[in-house]
Amino acid sequence: MRRARRLFLFLLSVSFFSVGLAGQSVSSNRLLLSQEPAPNLGKLKARLIAYHDCEPHRGCYETDLNRQSHLAISFLRRRVAHASAGEKLALVLDIDETALSNWDEEKQDDFGYIPRDWTDWVDRKQAPAIAGTLRLYNEALKRGVSVFFITGRSATQADVTSENLQAAGYDRWAGLALRGPHPATQSVAEYKSGERKKIVEAGYRIILNVGDQMSDLEGNPRAELSVKLPNPFYYVP
Repeated sequence: MRRARRLFLFLLSVSFFSVGLAGQSVSSNRLLLSQEPAPNLGKLKARLIAYHDCEPHRGCYETDLNRQSHLAISFLRRRVAHASAGEKLALVLDIDETALSNWDEEKQDDFGYIPRDWTDWVDRKQAPAIAGTLRLYNEALKRGVSVFFITGRSATQADVTSENLQAAGYDRWAGLALRGPHPATQSVAEYKSGERKKIVEAGYRIILNVGDQMSDLEGNPRAELSVKLPNPFYYVP
């Protein structure tokens, strides 16, 4: 009797299992997704291009740049209006994706960093000005604020960088710092804050510091106001 009962239950379970398999084969709209650690890279690149080109409902890079530049200009005007007699005021600007746009090179290399391509691009001196930053630069000069550029570009690119800046409309500045040989352990923030320290030691008060990376703005001394421009295209720690 027990043996017959066990046989019955076994056949019953096989029957249910077979029905389940049959149901799976009939249902063709099931999908088993994998767990992925991050959004799809191809889709992200498409979103970046849409953002840069200001496609509808995708955000607008130029609008976001202009918003930050407008805030910086407004602060600069107020600060100059309340400057003390004899006070030497300074504006610090990063270059890449702050003063100049490298979009053509970024898109050409599919958002990758290829050293030889980057060097060739810099040597061509074709990077255009970022309009909002150029307006800020001109406002600073108009109001007697000295402008200093601090860039992570190599010191070997000093001449072509200077020529590109001038061609893009940045025709006067108080200082242009490029990164020379340095310890492997020196971070970008350490390098840039060190250059800001030199400006302060020369008697200037840095009222504004503008960059597209947090590493452009971190470290001491800091500006009275640090302004981060949007840049979802690459990251410099």
